[in-house]
Amino acid sequence: MQLYNYWRSSASYRVRIALALKGLDCEYRAVHLGRNEQFGESYASVSAARLVPLLRDGDQVLWQSLAIIEYLDETHPEPPLLPRDPAGRARVRALAYDVACEIHPLNNLRVLRYLVHDLKLGEEDKDRWYRHWVETGLEALERQLAAAPATYCHGEQPTLADCALVPQIFNARRFACRTDHVPQVMRVFDACMKLDAFERTRPEACPDAE
Repeated sequence: MQLYNYWRSSASYRVRIALALKGLDCEYRAVHLGRNEQFGESYASVSAARLVPLLRDGDQVLWQSLAIIEYLDETHPEPPLLPRDPAGRARVRALAYDVACEIHPLNNLRVLRYLVHDLKLGEEDKDRWYRHWVETGLEALERQLAAAPATYCHGEQPTLADCALVPQIFNARRFACRTDHVPQVMRVFDACMKLDAFERTRPEACPDAE
């Protein structure tokens, strides 16, 4: 397998975590988003979306981080990243979507560049935008976790939801977002970071980290 990713991409980090949890080896292929390498001919020939992460598994080319993780879970079922019961699977997916669909899209690199380059927002206003949506989004996640507290987002082993949560906290810290108002979120984050799969795949450990 080959994983195309960028060290600062939280979506890429999700997939790195999932691969590590399952003990799967993968060739790391860096695509530097800051230098717009995703738009170059070499990557465009691989990715129609011009986004990372992208996983190539034999003849299969897969994109969108949560879809990639579910593919890995179906093709390499142990350890499972989704519960066996339908209600549990739905809850884990919903928690992951709280991050990947409600928080992350408002704050990814394309949006931040548009705010600065097209709407002419200054850096301070851009960062205020970022912090507002992360902090309010984490509040919603906090309420969900508080309703059914466990060691991880759902139960006593990491799931798809934890793969989504941890990278978002890394980004929150990078932009100096508040996290003291979300103790359940941070408790789960701390539990995850005690595991090797989360620690050794963190952004700073990537070969293309700057």
